Amino acid sequence: MIPPRDRLIVALDVPTAPAARDVMQELGDSVVFYKVGLQLFTGEGPTIVRELKRGGRKVFLDLKLHDIPNTVASAVRSIVSLNVDLLTIHAAGGLQMMKAAVEAAASASKPPQILAVTVLTSFTDQDLAQTGIPGGTPAQVLRMAALAREAGCSGVVSSALEAPMLRRQFGEDLVVLVPGVRPKGSAAGDQARTAQPGEAIRAGASYLVVGRPITAADNKKAAAEAIQEEISLGLRQAVAL
Repeated sequence: MIPPRDRLIVALDVPTAPAARDVMQELGDSVVFYKVGLQLFTGEGPTIVRELKRGGRKVFLDLKLHDIPNTVASAVRSIVSLNVDLLTIHAAGGLQMMKAAVEAAASASKPPQILAVTVLTSFTDQDLAQTGIPGGTPAQVLRMAALAREAGCSGVVSSALEAPMLRRQFGEDLVVLVPGVRPKGSAAGDQARTAQPGEAIRAGASYLVVGRPITAADNKKAAAEAIQEEISLGLRQAVAL
């Protein structure tokens, strides 16, 4: 059972380590889990991940690896030395690529959980069709999740809209990480398939990734704590159903 506080992952979608430190300083002990994505990792490299881990934080390294199996496996073997907790790959890379990533991660004494991105939360059905994939988002999410499970991935990344379907198909042991979470009144930005925190938890999300609604808030700590309260309430409501 994941503690409610650990279910909130704050996205450090900032360009520099000083900017990330400013966010973490304001959040203090209220947040223990952070996402390092392409922007921050490209700017600061592994150093920022090591700094987070030295500070006792959990790290979701969101690099969405997608390449030939050997290249991805080599990247994962380099990443495991950072002791990250979660790592993303693209399910669209195929079964063999995902298997290579899982096998490479297993070489570590404390391997990260490998999560496969199904369909980006910025995608609509129309966006998906433009890439040559017919049938709609739910069907593609289910297809990619099935491949990820066959490959041995711990879980998937999807929107909250697909989480109930994933739970019905794969059960409670599947990790379902949901980005694109927006508290009531927050702008959707470039996200197309969004949900409020409590909705996402009730839908079956294991973790919620929240960026701008916290990092751009006047009071970041209060914003994070309000979302954590929604997570706790959503968990209680889910149990009561």
